Amino acid sequence: MKHDVHFPSDGSSLAGHLYVPDDLRPGERRPAIVTVSPGSGIKEQTSGRYADELCRRGFIALAFDHRSYGESEGYPRFDENPYAKAEDIKNAVSFLGNRAEVNAEKIGAMGVCGGGGYTPYAAATDRRIKAVATVSGMTNNRASFEEMTGGDPSVTQAMLDASSSARQAFSRGEPAQYGPVILPADSPGTPEVFRESPDYYFDDNRGGHPRWENKVLAWSLERQMTFNALDAIHLIAPRPLLLVVGTESASREQNELAYAAAGEPKELELIRGASHIDLYDVDRYVTQVVDRLSEFFTKSL
Repeated sequence: MKHDVHFPSDGSSLAGHLYVPDDLRPGERRPAIVTVSPGSGIKEQTSGRYADELCRRGFIALAFDHRSYGESEGYPRFDENPYAKAEDIKNAVSFLGNRAEVNAEKIGAMGVCGGGGYTPYAAATDRRIKAVATVSGMTNNRASFEEMTGGDPSVTQAMLDASSSARQAFSRGEPAQYGPVILPADSPGTPEVFRESPDYYFDDNRGGHPRWENKVLAWSLERQMTFNALDAIHLIAPRPLLLVVGTESASREQNELAYAAAGEPKELELIRGASHIDLYDVDRYVTQVVDRLSEFFTKSL
């Protein structure tokens, strides 16, 4: 059963969907999992899909809107701030740990794409998260930014100049400035991993949703260009880590590098034939991934 919930995160009220198995008995306490959306994502998209699927396998699961996204509070809107999003994940764990139906000693977390970077970063220092998984994880935003600019310092400087100007204008009371999250697939400089994104986000039969907007706050890039979960991923050990990625995914290399940087115990699961976005919602692949996640969390929590 899906319940609308709200919980605090650093002064903002975050909106979530709490999925509770129908067979939960009175007084029973179950393992729980926080599912974390891709960058710009909301709870009605792939994080909600995974929360629902994990609930069907017996787990309590929470999908939520990060601050400034979806139905959650936060201003200015659409601030893709990895460090703030990591705090939201920790505050989601706090919320779950205080629920009567949750076993607070058995809380895990999993994230998709950008959430697959924010989740291990949060878990690195939050020991309440007992097991960590990622799906099509993008763990190194710094590298993605460098790919986008082609390593050209002049492009980087121009983008930072624009970001600083937008900040200053906002401080004068002018409206916040935004750029697109998803560019057309054939746009120059679009990293390969994002070329599939329009197929998901712009299709109402897939990830399209009235509360999702193709917008990102102009100065979010300042945090994006410095964020790399690999700086801290080794701190997850000795808690278990599972990285799941498609064999045909442009994010496969990032997952292999994350696996190399992480401590034991760790696992890298390759989904044969799947691309990056395939693992968001293509039924035959999602079923494989959720089966693997269920096995992992059952063993680890």
